[in-house]
Amino acid sequence: MEINLKGKIAVVTGGGGVLGGSIARSLVENGVKVAILDIRQEQLDSRVAELAPLGEVIGLVCNVLDMNSLEQTRKQLTEKWGGVDILVNAAGGNIPAGTLTETQTVFDMDIAAYNKVTDLNLNGTVYPCLVFGKSMAEQGEGSIVNVSSMASYSAITRVPGYSIAKSGVSIFTQWLAMEMALKYSEKIRVNALAPGFFIGDQNRAVLLNPDGSYTERSHKVLARTPMKRFGDITELNGLVHFLCSTHASFITGTIIPVDGGFSSFSGV
Repeated sequence: MEINLKGKIAVVTGGGGVLGGSIARSLVENGVKVAILDIRQEQLDSRVAELAPLGEVIGLVCNVLDMNSLEQTRKQLTEKWGGVDILVNAAGGNIPAGTLTETQTVFDMDIAAYNKVTDLNLNGTVYPCLVFGKSMAEQGEGSIVNVSSMASYSAITRVPGYSIAKSGVSIFTQWLAMEMALKYSEKIRVNALAPGFFIGDQNRAVLLNPDGSYTERSHKVLARTPMKRFGDITELNGLVHFLCSTHASFITGTIIPVDGGFSSFSGV
């Protein structure tokens, strides 16, 4: 099965990060025109410099929590390329202050950090969907891919804010899929990935000891993962391509695990 996305126009939020950068790269390599959005100018410039030799890519400084910033970005993109076919909401993640230590309880939670994590992960997905989804509604087609998490499937210790926000992303994905199909077009589809455990910058200290060995938390994760390994960030790219292609024309409102079997395994 060949997936052809050549010539499509994609917006990838959080493109300066590891997840967004990997997805952006894979799309550019497959002939997609990619607009990378990030609030951090330095990371944005670095990503564009990395991907420019591979295809057509632009970087736009944008705050996904600011509707005016998003609207201005949409206007810039429309003037340059004319529309948006694909939106990948990769902006998000946890922060150290939003993760409870092993000795803390929920009553020790840093409320400011909790608010920051829930705002970034939930509204940082909802707002871009509202702005760029409007472009898709006007043109009658498009594909939105959000990023949920295993933390939305069952309770995972120490990450209350992140879990709550990603659960919100899942139900919003289903809600928006319904709204778009019923009121606009069956050709506007909204789905989400639910990544399992990948070692990245945000969780490295929780999963790896200073000497590179696995922490106790890592061993617990792997004990519940039938494949007995962590994922590689590039293993999300194929599903993004599929969901944005005509091969997924009857798929909308789904939250698809990419987790090595974690969500399906009882541990027994």
